[in-house]
Parts: sequence; structure tokens; C-alpha cells
Amino acid sequence: MKIINVLNTKAPKSNLQKNGTHNLGIRNSKWLSFPYILWMAGFIIIPLIVIVYYGMTTNDKRITIDNIASILNPINLRALRLALELSLISTIICLVLAYPLAIILRKSKMKNNSFIVMIIILPMWMNFLLRTIAWQNILERTGVINVFLKLLNLPSLNIINTPGAIVLGMVYNFLPFMVLPIYNVLIKIDKDVINAARDLGANGMQTFMKIILPLSLPGVISGITMVFVPSLTTFVISNILGGSKIVLIGNVIEQQFRVGNWHTGSGLSLVLMIFILISMAILSKYDKEGEGSGLW
Repeated sequence: MKIINVLNTKAPKSNLQKNGTHNLGIRNSKWLSFPYILWMAGFIIIPLIVIVYYGMTTNDKRITIDNIASILNPINLRALRLALELSLISTIICLVLAYPLAIILRKSKMKNNSFIVMIIILPMWMNFLLRTIAWQNILERTGVINVFLKLLNLPSLNIINTPGAIVLGMVYNFLPFMVLPIYNVLIKIDKDVINAARDLGANGMQTFMKIILPLSLPGVISGITMVFVPSLTTFVISNILGGSKIVLIGNVIEQQFRVGNWHTGSGLSLVLMIFILISMAILSKYDKEGEGSGLW
């Protein structure tokens, strides 16, 4: 019996076998990451190098900073300032709307949270351009809103081709990017922590200010970044809902590339990249564990 037990006992793997299996797993993981590295090189790294090259050179391939300094042009500077103002307003509105909505969704008694997420992102399944054109048809002078107001014998609203229309389009298109990160962080807050604060005598406002808000800050910062960056760089919304009357920095860059002036367009793009890098730095500082982007 002892001989049988000895024969049935599995011999421990040697360190050489363990290391060989470990190294094989590392090699396999490297091969699995190769398509992603190829994608990054083709669609992120190389385009960035091209933008930097055109932004820092002239037509005769001389190095210059005039393309970046073109942001100081009064027209470009006004477009950048307006883009920053509208982006900031849109981000604040999205935050004011999204935070209470995320709290309501967190307190909902629905068992399937994925269904709630699907309802939020359902409008995003439609093409971005079609959603914006739909708002153009709603807001124009003969649109749905004014037709309804006319039936009620009320004065019509001239919203189209105004900054208000652009802000409305930004809020509509980017609101889910604010709701989901905040909701993702709120559902991770342990209810026992909130109950402990209540047991210690904290009221609703104190619990929110001392417990919920600090713990949800990574989601808030993530949402602000996800809304502010696309709002700052957009040109489709301002083209459709703002017409040719309102020009943002995204429109200026798009026009430069359209007329073939890649150098000035790239230089202005590098200026916007500075704002994007600042936003990403703030996000990485407050959301080190990536809690605000867990649903993405």
C-alpha cells in the first residue's frame, strides 16, 4: 500500500518547469497585446507625430512656432475664448443634471443595474450627426417647438444659431459621459459606511458632504473631463446648431484643414492638446484607480 501511495503521489514541479510555464504565459500575453499596439501606432502615435511635425514646420520645412502663435490672432483667440465659455457652461449643466440623476439611479430598487445603464446610453446608439440634426429640426423657426407654441398662440422662440442652441446640443450629446462615471462610483459606496454616519448622528446633508461627495469625487472629475474635452474640441455641433454665425476654435481648425492649410491647423490643434493634457493630468490625480471609468 505504501508503494502504491508513493506511486500515486504527484511529484512537485521543478522551478524550471514553473519558470518555463510562466515565461510561456508572458510570451503569449505579449502576442495578444500586439494587435492593440499596432492599433495605437497606426491611429494614435503616428497621427500625433504628423500633427506635431506640421504644427512645428512651414511649407518649406523650416522649424517655427508661428503656427502655434497663430492662436493669438484676434479671430482665433475669440473663437478659443467662446469655446472655453460654452464648454464650461455645458460641463456645469451636465454636472448639475447628472449628479442627482446618478443618486436617484443608485437608490432605485431595480435588481438589474445593466438595464439602467442601457437606458442611459441608448441615445448614443444613434449616429452623433443624426442626433444633432434632429435637434436642428426641433429648434429651427419652423421646428417642432415653434409649431407647438404656435398652436397655443404663444410667441415663437429663436433658439437656433445661438450659443444657447450649441450648449443644448453639447448637454444632450455629452450628458451620458457625466452620468455613468458618477453612477459607477456611487454604486461602489458601501451602504454600511452611510449607515454608520447616520448612527453617529449625521443628518442627510452632513452625510452627503462628509461621506458621499468625497467618495464620489473620482467619478465627478472623470465626468467633467469626459464632457469638457469633447465640448471644447467639437465643431459639428456648432456647425449645425450655430450655423456660420458662431465660430468655435474647433470650427477654425476644421476650416484650416479643409482649405489645405495643415500647418496652421496643426498648430492650433497643439494648443487644444495642451488643454486636453491638463484635463487628463487632473483626472489621473483624483482618479488614480480608474473608478470613474469602470463602465467604459
